[in-house]
Amino acid sequence: MKSLNDKVVVISGAGGGMGREMALKAAREGALLAISDWNAEALAETVDLVKGLGAEVRSDVIDVSDRAAMGAWATAVAEQFGRVNVVVNNAGVTVTGDFEEMSYEDFDWIVGVNFNGVVNGTKEFLPHLIASGDGALVNISSLFGLVSMPGQTAYNATKYAVRGFTEALREEMLINKHPVTVTCIHPGGIKTGIARNGRKTASQDAGKIDELFDKRLARMTAEKAAGIILDNAVKGKARVLVGIDAHIIHHLAKVAGSRYQDVVAWGAPKTMPKPKK
Repeated sequence: MKSLNDKVVVISGAGGGMGREMALKAAREGALLAISDWNAEALAETVDLVKGLGAEVRSDVIDVSDRAAMGAWATAVAEQFGRVNVVVNNAGVTVTGDFEEMSYEDFDWIVGVNFNGVVNGTKEFLPHLIASGDGALVNISSLFGLVSMPGQTAYNATKYAVRGFTEALREEMLINKHPVTVTCIHPGGIKTGIARNGRKTASQDAGKIDELFDKRLARMTAEKAAGIILDNAVKGKARVLVGIDAHIIHHLAKVAGSRYQDVVAWGAPKTMPKPKK
């Protein structure tokens, strides 16, 4: 694949953040778009923006954890456009708090969206990507799919799972000589609403956590992140780290080995907001 021009690009979680910015970038580059989000109002705003750029767009309100809905979406997109060239499994959520305080319902919810959503999107769209002759699959993991962080057991679990799933799938595409590149994305702190819109356990001070993420941890704009993601997806890169924080922390962890966990356990309490009493 040389560019996104005249390619059919599918993006989940396109109602805001990186998903919306990827839709806008793809539209500027001449792509035909199929976008989804669970939030109808936010999705409609993205539709208006990409239409303003002259893009042809199909939009569907979908919960990516709903396997049947994802299957119906993939079929409808392929029937409408005649092909699928790029799929970005972008939809994601967070649950912040210690595991001992987390409910099974919260854990199942994040697994359903962050991991099962990627599996569903991949399974349903993969035959269409193969049939296109120049497919590109892009799965969004995280910096936390490379290193662990206290208070993020559920998020870590899902993003490590996305990484392992995506890397193994890439190997299968190479072995079977399918014309599909597979890219795993590991963003660091990006200015999106994922933390603010996520769930927190009862003892967490939601306001202070959101403030910490928005003001100190989220360094890169969603627009810049979207550019990095799609430019590297077109090139077929296997792994893409997004943001200087992702590069620094990943390489420090590689040097320190498993001892990085001790460093994090020492430093995190000095940075994270104190739990509510």
